[in-house]
Amino acid sequence: MMAKKRMFLSFRKRQVLGGILFSLPFVIGFVLFFLRPLAQAVQFSFSELVLTSTTYELEPRGWFNYLYALQRHPEFSRKLTETLTDLATRLPMIVAFSFFAANIINQDFKGRTLVRVLFFLPVIMGAGVIMKLEIDDYSFIMLEHAQEGARFGGAALRNIFENSSIPEAMMEYVVGAAESLPTVIRASGVQILIFLAGLQSIPRDVYEAASVEGATAWEKFWLITFPMLTPLILTNIVYTVIDSFTVMNNELVLLIRETMLEGAGYGVGMAMAMIYFTLIAIVLAVVFAILSKRIFYHV
Repeated sequence: MMAKKRMFLSFRKRQVLGGILFSLPFVIGFVLFFLRPLAQAVQFSFSELVLTSTTYELEPRGWFNYLYALQRHPEFSRKLTETLTDLATRLPMIVAFSFFAANIINQDFKGRTLVRVLFFLPVIMGAGVIMKLEIDDYSFIMLEHAQEGARFGGAALRNIFENSSIPEAMMEYVVGAAESLPTVIRASGVQILIFLAGLQSIPRDVYEAASVEGATAWEKFWLITFPMLTPLILTNIVYTVIDSFTVMNNELVLLIRETMLEGAGYGVGMAMAMIYFTLIAIVLAVVFAILSKRIFYHV
């Protein structure tokens, strides 16, 4: 009997073993499909790839590819700056819009399911395969017309603001937000879904207790809803940063691809990709450093 008892693992050891087994697929996938290709990409970025009849050869070039990308390439630095500027402009708008939309469609009203489907449609239409198919499609043309209409509305707002005492920096931001509204709506589907799941996970009895104490809807929002959604705000910020940096119609991604296949060569293109990857990592690290201490975790 004692021998049989010793064969069984303790509860703590079973927990550890379960955690290892659940983490094992991620570790294997990370090593095979991320770490190994990343190491190969770093090697390519410091070399010049020469194709032979059967395979390829790498000729070491040191930092030449990186210096060429940053100093001699006519478009890379400019598009890199434009990508960062575009992210800084659209990130607050996407997160704020998705937060607002999730709160609206979480209310109880007729046709709520249909509205939720309509808000999630941009995620399907924004998928990589669909985007490649719709480049010459009617839906893409309609999106272009919507953006042109938004730019017309932005011009009207600009005329209104120019006759007021609003600071120019604020005017430019508001006008830019109006002009990019179709793109913001298109990029907010997943974020809305995440916020909606968070709203529905907040216990109803918390709101009932607040109502008994005489809390107003405004107080419930800022003292209950907003603090309990702060972890998801961070999640959506990280998702939006990665999505905006890797979306298929990103001009910098298209430039890197063009450089690899038709331009200065695979080594220079890979150096551009590594600079871009490092930039994404730095932006995410800064976001985590700023927001992680301001997150409220409900236990």
